[in-house]
Amino acid sequence: MAKFQSVDELVKATRPVNPVYCIREESIRTASSWFVENFPGTTLYAVKCNSNEKVLKTLFESGITNFDTASLEEIKLIRKILPEAKPFFMHTIKSKESIHEAYFNYGVRDFSFDSKFELEKILEVTNQANDLNLFLRIAISNEHAEIDLSKKFGASLGEATSLLKSAKEKASKIGISFHVGSQCMHPISYSKAIKDINILIKKTGIYPDFINVGGGFPSTYPDLYPQPLSAYINEIKKTIQSLNLPETTQLICEPGRALVAESGSTVVRVELRKKQILYINDGTYGSLFDAGTPNFIFPTRMIQIEKSFSKRLTPFSFYGPTCDGIDFMKGPFLLPNNIKEGDYIEIGQLGAYGINMRTKFNGFYSDEIHEVNDKPIMSVFEEETNSNYLVA
Repeated sequence: MAKFQSVDELVKATRPVNPVYCIREESIRTASSWFVENFPGTTLYAVKCNSNEKVLKTLFESGITNFDTASLEEIKLIRKILPEAKPFFMHTIKSKESIHEAYFNYGVRDFSFDSKFELEKILEVTNQANDLNLFLRIAISNEHAEIDLSKKFGASLGEATSLLKSAKEKASKIGISFHVGSQCMHPISYSKAIKDINILIKKTGIYPDFINVGGGFPSTYPDLYPQPLSAYINEIKKTIQSLNLPETTQLICEPGRALVAESGSTVVRVELRKKQILYINDGTYGSLFDAGTPNFIFPTRMIQIEKSFSKRLTPFSFYGPTCDGIDFMKGPFLLPNNIKEGDYIEIGQLGAYGINMRTKFNGFYSDEIHEVNDKPIMSVFEEETNSNYLVA
């Protein structure tokens, strides 16, 4: 991995033919430090968001030493490159083989479940182990999220009552978790979910050892301007305090996007222009998946090398390099009106999911990754310093 002072310097020096993924270490450090200092509990990083070794090591060095893993392969990765880190197996549906290997070969003791079948499976495979930390995931509303996760995961409050009682009998420690959905746009989602936990506590009389508020903490995009992250933390703290929990109850969160989104960007080249559609050399089968079906509008900027660009901005859509017609990114992506074939574009906020979603479909794949030291195109943490919200 080569290092450059800026994306512009990288492009001028290399004139890349293939897409280039850029990592900003300082951005990761800034985001990690913010969560460590401001979240009133333990921060786990959601490995699915970006599992690049440089990213994971930087997170660990910055104080994020616990990791939300969703597969055995992610657990193996964490154990390999960060042997002192602690993985939590937080996917609610796991194979027996994965549970067995995670528990017996990799020392994992924290498991998530949302059904009696998964709970029974965990207990059976671990031989009724008495050192398990079991996290019951409840279903909640994802009405303020850009990507809804509520249909796939979570037990209803009715189901959760008996599940919590059953798990309490077997677990060393018990946790209750939820997820407000990816890119949650309003802090109230967290307080609503915590109030559901309060109902569950009152129904069962069981006070959890852990409350896991999950992920969903947002980043900022050209069409998505959430409240400052401080507002989310304040909402969580205020609602948790109203539960009058024992002092021993620990709070956990699992951010992914908010920790790494702005740290990554992709440099693409225009291969053809047809009116207001640009054909570029990366797409939805590469690092731009979220610009496709989820229709995330990423920040874009032209990289000036030899020519001057028009100050007039025009909305463009993108087609990726594959032969598939759904390799399309509607946008709009605002770029100079005189853009043409051969010009380079930086697409920002791709530290979240961009690098992990790449495929080799049609033979189009680039694993060219470099480190840069310039600032991201957009930053929720710069906005945080100018916010009127204070973390109480």
